[in-house]
Amino acid sequence: MRHPDVVPEAGLPESVTIYEVGPRDGLQNEKSFVPTDAKIEFVRRLIDAGLTTIEVTSFVSPKWVPQLADAAEVLAGLDLSGPVRMPVLVPNERGLDRALEAGVTWIAIFGSATEGLARANLNQTLDGQFAMFEPVVRRARDLGLDVRAYVSMCFGDPWQGDVPVEQVVRVGKRLFDLGASQLSIGDTIGVGTPGHVRALIAAFVEAGIGVESLAVHFHDTYGQALANAYAALQAGVRTFDASAGGLGGCPFAPGATGNLATEDLVWMLEGLGIRTGVRLEALVETSVWMAGVLGRPSESRVLRALTAQRSA
Repeated sequence: MRHPDVVPEAGLPESVTIYEVGPRDGLQNEKSFVPTDAKIEFVRRLIDAGLTTIEVTSFVSPKWVPQLADAAEVLAGLDLSGPVRMPVLVPNERGLDRALEAGVTWIAIFGSATEGLARANLNQTLDGQFAMFEPVVRRARDLGLDVRAYVSMCFGDPWQGDVPVEQVVRVGKRLFDLGASQLSIGDTIGVGTPGHVRALIAAFVEAGIGVESLAVHFHDTYGQALANAYAALQAGVRTFDASAGGLGGCPFAPGATGNLATEDLVWMLEGLGIRTGVRLEALVETSVWMAGVLGRPSESRVLRALTAQRSA
């Protein structure tokens, strides 16, 4: 299988962390229910490919996310005591209770930078979401769990339109103040561009938030996800959310093509000489397998190119 020529670039890190979101963010938007055994196999294949942080599921109510109604069963089929970190998304205290019952040691909460998504996705006001998150984060930290916070709609919002940088920073700081140890900055509808990415990261740093505690989460709706990831890399970010095969998408963004594909990100990083620990061949095989489970082709350009070469 072909690999990129390695041409390192001055000022970039030797290694980064890929935070794989395919099993959770990728599968939650599927129209049909993916069998539990397939979800477990998906995670195991991702582990074999070298991913060390995999968000495996969500304890959101099955009423709202029926595709992940089997969260407890998926976790029961995985080894949570191993070296691979397997966070789960929790929306509230009931979700935290279920995560604790399953033996989870790392949770994520999902906040919004805008009023529109807070109401549509959380049934809360922009300020009200913090009251919902506070007991979840407090209890989790008291019990020794790590807590990641997502902040979505950071670059644009289908209800509000443009989202001021200072508004995103204000929301992000409040999530840190609650006790989150990492903040994932999300371009939920995929409208961000590299200059906007650099400006937002710089604003967080200027507000006293260390860039080492920031992660980025890009959607590829407008074809900007990889360019935005490179801009974030240049700005000092070292944790990148990605989804195997480009699985996922945003229900609020018509035509959304999903998350940044892990294969595309690994190809770029490998070409820059940056270690990820991911074996590209195994990752491609995993995404090809999952595409077969779903009955449709992958969105990853790297995967399509490599599989085409193999079959030529």
